[in-house]
Amino acid sequence: MRNLASEGELLGRLRWRCRGGLKELDLLLVGWLDEYWGASASDERLRFERFLELPDPQIAGYLLRDESAVDDAFEPLARQLRGIRARRT
Repeated sequence: MRNLASEGELLGRLRWRCRGGLKELDLLLVGWLDEYWGASASDERLRFERFLELPDPQIAGYLLRDESAVDDAFEPLARQLRGIRARRT
């Protein structure tokens, strides 16, 4: 189990990784961290970290154009992120 300092460092690194070329994506990804990270199981957290490794155009397709995720494991995460988008519009 990570201590609070390392958890804070991890969140800081993840926030930095959420920053890409599209402000809309940045806001959605950071929004997920704020809303879901604390209550997420370790497998969900790992899935989010893997999701951040995808190219921005692919993430934009999933979240802004409602394309289906190529990897089915990402679909629940994509639905959560789309939910954040829907609440902000």
